[in-house]
Amino acid sequence: MIVLKNTRMKRAAYLGSAVALLSISGTALAADGLQIIKKNCLSCHTETGNSDAPFSRISEQRKTPEGWMTTLYRMKTQRGLNISPEEEQVLIKYLSDTQGLAPSETLAQRYILERTPNKVEEVDPAYAEMCTRCHSGARFGMQRRTQGEWEKLVHFHMGQYPTIEYHALARDRAWFDIALNDVAPKLAADYPFKAQAWDDWAAKPKSDLTGNWMMSGYLPEKGDFSAQLSVIKEADDRYVLLVNGTYADGSKLNGSGSAKVFTGYEWRASLIIDGQALKQVLATDEQGIRMSGRMFVKGSDEIGGAITAVKAGSSPAIAAVSPTYVKQGSTQTLVITGANLDQPLSFGEGLDAKVVSQASDHIVVQVKAGADAPVGMRTLSIGSARVEDAIAVFDKLARVDITPNDSIARIGGNGGLIPKQKAVYRAIGYAAGADGKPGTEDDLKLGYMPASWSLKPFDQVAEEDHDLKYAGKIDARGIFTPGDAGLNPERRMSANNVGNLTVVGTVTEGEQMLSGNAHLMVTVQDYVRSLIQ
Repeated sequence: MIVLKNTRMKRAAYLGSAVALLSISGTALAADGLQIIKKNCLSCHTETGNSDAPFSRISEQRKTPEGWMTTLYRMKTQRGLNISPEEEQVLIKYLSDTQGLAPSETLAQRYILERTPNKVEEVDPAYAEMCTRCHSGARFGMQRRTQGEWEKLVHFHMGQYPTIEYHALARDRAWFDIALNDVAPKLAADYPFKAQAWDDWAAKPKSDLTGNWMMSGYLPEKGDFSAQLSVIKEADDRYVLLVNGTYADGSKLNGSGSAKVFTGYEWRASLIIDGQALKQVLATDEQGIRMSGRMFVKGSDEIGGAITAVKAGSSPAIAAVSPTYVKQGSTQTLVITGANLDQPLSFGEGLDAKVVSQASDHIVVQVKAGADAPVGMRTLSIGSARVEDAIAVFDKLARVDITPNDSIARIGGNGGLIPKQKAVYRAIGYAAGADGKPGTEDDLKLGYMPASWSLKPFDQVAEEDHDLKYAGKIDARGIFTPGDAGLNPERRMSANNVGNLTVVGTVTEGEQMLSGNAHLMVTVQDYVRSLIQ
């Protein structure tokens, strides 16, 4: 138990410091990445004499910043690497910049970097049985290796986890032979070390992100917000940040922080906004004029939401529209955020727009849909900027979906080292579409809608065990807080406060009230957390 406790404390401290390390802004050690490798790594690795791959093993992989940090953590804790925090920062930056992933290579699995909770992956069956029974598909999908390195990874698994062949989905087959002879070559083909996308990106000049950005997003505890993000260059790829904006309820938003950019587009930032510590994991586009990703509470990464930012330039740019729907025969007030928006706007057929206020970074507009306005999506145009499917015109709310549809929350606290892991819910409205039937492929997505929230037992067992009483509570914002960790003498057999619940979100639209359900499993603490799960 002492070993488990110490390991848990060490991993928790590492996870907290790692994100901070990736986003810290300050004066880096003047050392060069190559010299740090030669100084610290050649007791195990060797110089090959090959300029394209100068170091054994190290030069045959490409990873994200978090991937390289995970590697260094393993080298420190398991291989005796002794490296200063300053050298570690320089080395992660060097490896990410010279052996990273191109934007197109991370696009499909950025959720793992952004720490998006309750993501259900779709994984190739060959990997589902062999790999993702222990970790996410993004764990291997967010790295690139030569075939020899993928084969060595199989050997590493056998050496590091010698019981792996006795696990479920392993002991019923020749696991090692399949992993080495079938899976490793497939990984090399699907996630190759050599790729044109990386060669092109490595050769492309990288953007200086200095300037004013218009940022829009969502934080569960406060709702939608828009803000000006001032990005001030401190050194190469290091920035000081100032944030000033407004939440949807009219309250002000203010903060500051720092950011560091890896691989020319991987933005990692730490901010203090209204006294709360937040993290940003974003990616810029290839032109360096738009960023998107996720911002979340430090230490509680499930409490966060998507954000988008556009850089102020000479041309108009649209960051976000909220809300994203208007009903036939009604008027809806919309807020549009972006840059250089002080130009004429249009929503297209059947919609009349009356501007309430207009500035370069935001527009408040009342949009009226005629009673016979065609149902469907509309394009928003502001000057030369266009956003396809920016707003939906609908006739009737037909169904409500709750996101995430399946989720996990974890008990915690109560004097223990691991805090509670909450869950956050939002309601998405749909119209029925041309066929008039909800739940079919032509349903019209309206976007996020305000909802009231409640819970109920998921099944008869949950009802008999009184899970609704003990497993946790959901508030008016859709934030579920699980129960305390530890045994509960009030429960049968003094069980802990786990439970099996249904989350109910109810949307009121005019005289309509429609509800949607999601499944929530309240379970035990996660004792092992890593930057890439």
